[in-house]
Amino acid sequence: MSDKKCSHHKSKKKKLIRRYCAGLLIFLFLALLTILIVWAILQPKKPHFILQDTTIFIFNVSAPNIFSTSIQTTIYARNPNSKIGIYYDNMDIYAMYHNQQITYYTQIPPVYQGHKDVNIWSPFVYGNNIPIAPYNGPGLSEDQQNGGVWLDFKIDGRVKWKVGSVTTGHYHLHVTCSAYVPLGDRPGYGGVMVGNNAVKYQLARDCSVSV
Repeated sequence: MSDKKCSHHKSKKKKLIRRYCAGLLIFLFLALLTILIVWAILQPKKPHFILQDTTIFIFNVSAPNIFSTSIQTTIYARNPNSKIGIYYDNMDIYAMYHNQQITYYTQIPPVYQGHKDVNIWSPFVYGNNIPIAPYNGPGLSEDQQNGGVWLDFKIDGRVKWKVGSVTTGHYHLHVTCSAYVPLGDRPGYGGVMVGNNAVKYQLARDCSVSV
């Protein structure tokens, strides 16, 4: 008799566990479905980035494969969403030449960007005596002599979306701002002297953004 009771209790316990698991799965499914529906209605858009200008302080190929630079950039970032806020976090900016990184990472402070809000950052990208690849050294030196260089200013970081009181997990953010950067006070490029040796150029280049 005791064996039958024990077997009955075990069977009842299994049924309760199955019901609990089924209820949990249904709840998770409905929650995920709700999030997807809300997400589809809101139609989140990627932030919009523009490289507004650069100020050249140092740009020097001191040896065939040694490079030093100091460039201040002005980055415009806009949240195009009317119902979604954006948290920017762990963002680093750096410069690349022909797919080679030629500056250190410079951190951009974390910030929350509200609906339709705009943020403007002015970080420096710089490097002292950076070794560059042998195939890039002569090209960079030639560009310096010719008075201008194509550079990619890249931003890598993470973003979170905020809808009402709900905040999502992190997503990777990759921004690339490609621009022809004049060097020296070149006529026809609208450079403005800043201080003794620096020249500021207006660029207004749209950046590609992937999230």
